[in-house]
Amino acid sequence: IEWRYLMKFFLETKKFFFVNLCTFLLLFPSLLMAIEEPNYVPILSDKPFEVRKYEGFTVAETELTGSFDSASRKGFRRVANYIFGGNENEEGNSEKIQMTAPVTVTPKNDGWSLHFVMPSSYSINDLPLPIDNKVVLKSYKEHLAGVVVFNGWTTESRINDFSNKLVSWLNKKNYEIIGPQQVARYNDPFTLPWLRRNEIIFMVKKK
Repeated sequence: IEWRYLMKFFLETKKFFFVNLCTFLLLFPSLLMAIEEPNYVPILSDKPFEVRKYEGFTVAETELTGSFDSASRKGFRRVANYIFGGNENEEGNSEKIQMTAPVTVTPKNDGWSLHFVMPSSYSINDLPLPIDNKVVLKSYKEHLAGVVVFNGWTTESRINDFSNKLVSWLNKKNYEIIGPQQVARYNDPFTLPWLRRNEIIFMVKKK
């Protein structure tokens, strides 16, 4: 293969990536600003593992069926539609709600639930109601969570591998798991795999 063809391919790929990235940021300019995350205090840290004490927060959540990937895509669009105006407040108007991180997916019954954490400036009573009845608002109380942080793709094998490592570490530290596995992803689709931040999260309590 001649170098000029390789260079042409590289430049075209780079152009495609840049154009799509600019389009994404124009559509979602809030991503240029700092993204709010749930507030927590680290209780125990042993990288890449951690036990955190989370403050209470409110989520917009939807339930889905299908594979992890298809449910993630469909759920993201559904909840994103809520925060970008698919809602109605007390005055009968729609509101745009600031995007937060992470987007979290949890196995549930024979499918999945996906949620966005709402900005801390809102309580569940302040939030506009979803127009789509498949999106619901829920509150989570203050709680402890065991977490493992990792980069790269969230494939089924990697999720299982890091979940097993986290379960083993929590057992050694005398924490009992009291909630389902949660897969939390913090980055937009254009973030390179090695720069992505992902977490497996379990609600826990001390044994």
